[in-house]
Amino acid sequence: MHVTLYSAHAFEQPLLTTAAGHQHQLRFVADRLSLETAPLAHGSPAVAMFTSDDASAPVLERLAALGVRYLAVRATGHDNVDLAAAARLGLRVAHVPEYSPYAIAEHAVALMLALSRRLRQADQQLRDYNFCLDNLVGFDLHGKTVGIIGCGRTGGVLAGILHGFGCRLLGYDVQPNPQLVRRYGVRYVPLDELCAQADIISLHAPLTSQTRHLINAERLARMKPGVMLINIGRGAVLDTKAALAALRAGPLGYLGLDVYEHEKGLFFQDHSREPATDPLLDELLAQPNVLVTGHQAFLTREALTGIATTTVDTLNAWDRGVAAAHELHPAAVALQ
Repeated sequence: MHVTLYSAHAFEQPLLTTAAGHQHQLRFVADRLSLETAPLAHGSPAVAMFTSDDASAPVLERLAALGVRYLAVRATGHDNVDLAAAARLGLRVAHVPEYSPYAIAEHAVALMLALSRRLRQADQQLRDYNFCLDNLVGFDLHGKTVGIIGCGRTGGVLAGILHGFGCRLLGYDVQPNPQLVRRYGVRYVPLDELCAQADIISLHAPLTSQTRHLINAERLARMKPGVMLINIGRGAVLDTKAALAALRAGPLGYLGLDVYEHEKGLFFQDHSREPATDPLLDELLAQPNVLVTGHQAFLTREALTGIATTTVDTLNAWDRGVAAAHELHPAAVALQ
């Protein structure tokens, strides 16, 4: 089957090519999927897209008019896909429900450790040959109360890692997992109670109409002074403007982001030779207690291999005329 892959990055192309073998003809397109780039899929019954792509109704309509019948999302989250429009147009959509929850959870812990031990500041000082330690005092993770919002696969792996650090664990999820209670002592509590009690809060919730700005000014105000907030799920789960205000006035003490509310069209591309266009991000990056990575939590060899393999498995199923294992429907919700 001929497949057009949008937002095709150099780091994933060899893995996708290997996984596809001689079964599929892959056309790699560096540009994002949009109304303007949709015609590049001409001649392909299948399109593979990424989290930065636009699969809104107008784009899907244009793809369908070109003869596209299948849409493979090379990611877990699919909030950028209008599933209702896809169903109306007869487009079959599938995603990668999991690849390496360890990659995501470990990156969350990396942000926690880097912030708690002030590694960003330490590195900057050292490069100036400043070896003073006075402003680099951090804190132990051991004994801290960590709240995990979204206790699916990634949240569960994070619970196991933090249990090993000796943290007390609070969880919030619409479907509590009894295994996490038994294995790691996770105590499920209402969201507002988690916000009030946790020293560190890690977000792993999918983005839905219910979770957009789940962490807003009101909930930030309920948090403990000096709290650390990590968002590694979806950018818009956090109200970024409210977070910046909480950094300046309290109670937010540290902020670690691998996702950003306004990352579309910004992340995954080199803008170093262009003038800055996002004042909110600039203000965040100027804060000494903020650490931002460019949506790279998934960027491990193991995770990329899993994404490529599952994506090709989906294409294989469609090529055989059968349903793929991870097809999505309008009522589906992405699991983290």
